[in-house]
Amino acid sequence: MKRFLTIALLLIIMVPCLNAQRKEIGQARTFIKSGKNLDKAEQLMRNLLKDSANRENVKIHVILCDALRKQYEERNMKMYLRQKQDTASFFLLTRNMFLAYETLDSLDDRPNAKGVRRPRYREKNAAFLNTYRLNLYNGGLFFVRKQQYATAYDMLNTYIDCDRQPLFASYRYTPSAEAAYWSLFCGYKMQDDEKALRYADVALEDTAHLESALEYMSEIYKRQHATEEYVKILRQGFNRFPDSKFFFTYLIDFYNETQQPDSAMNVVNAALAHDSENELYLFAKSNLLLNTGDYTGCVALCDSLIARNEQFADAYYNAGLAYINMALITKRDMKANAKSRQLVNDLYRKSMPYMERYRELAPEEKDKWAAALYNIYLQLNMGKKFVEIDKLLR
Repeated sequence: MKRFLTIALLLIIMVPCLNAQRKEIGQARTFIKSGKNLDKAEQLMRNLLKDSANRENVKIHVILCDALRKQYEERNMKMYLRQKQDTASFFLLTRNMFLAYETLDSLDDRPNAKGVRRPRYREKNAAFLNTYRLNLYNGGLFFVRKQQYATAYDMLNTYIDCDRQPLFASYRYTPSAEAAYWSLFCGYKMQDDEKALRYADVALEDTAHLESALEYMSEIYKRQHATEEYVKILRQGFNRFPDSKFFFTYLIDFYNETQQPDSAMNVVNAALAHDSENELYLFAKSNLLLNTGDYTGCVALCDSLIARNEQFADAYYNAGLAYINMALITKRDMKANAKSRQLVNDLYRKSMPYMERYRELAPEEKDKWAAALYNIYLQLNMGKKFVEIDKLLR
């Protein structure tokens, strides 16, 4: 008796629900057949799918896809005829349609009682969607230009993801390197490292944007403290684009920060083998020579830079600092006598014109030239100049 009452109660509850479902499905079909209120037909089906009991109902998904397809075809025709419409919403509709069809396909592809899969809708749906798949990519670029990177990424991700969707198995899409690059770009702009690197390997096949892709990836790996990947990408960028200041500078900075002067020098020499007259490369070598104690070599290289460019301020600074360092080492290692003092003073005198010229060319770099000139004027007992610099330091 209790069981009978329970079943009866369930029937009482289910019948109105089923009637409401039939009514909404019928209404949606009427809208789709008439070609009017298509957005309402879509919303009716989405409302039904909010109920977990309906989410695997293939019929509801089919009607939803039909509503989206009709909307898309209508708006696509307007685009073709160059009639005014909301471009952004058109591309969003494109993605929503693809997602709806992919969901339908996953339900349609479920095995039957015997474990056999016989999707009924796949072939015709895939053929239809394949015609318009490129609009996912176009939509991605549209939102990139609008700087709406999250939306652009979603569009591009859906475009690329078609390759792994069973719905499109018969088409065997080749992963798009350009789409992968723009997804990397969007992820980078959003500072979402996981999304940025999702298709990074494919993005590196896009030769037109390879330099930028490597730059973005290096910055991501640096942010992640992924040292091995960071250096690997920088070296790949430097080898592929030896004229790029970005890869050269960041590589040298990394090797300097990690106290790997030999590795830094190898990079500099490789760069100079490519372009022996490049001032950036020559100046970087002067820095390395200065840091590793080859002061004579540093001065000689700086003099060659100055001979080519008299306005090269940092070349004067490096040469002047090299002479000061030589003076300090001489003062430390030699006995205090008239001969050693004379040698030390000679080195300070050689430094002075470089540092004074550096001051003229880079007056804003007071923290660098003021202390150096203070020591020079003090050592050489240059009263007026020492007083002037002493006041500046107070």
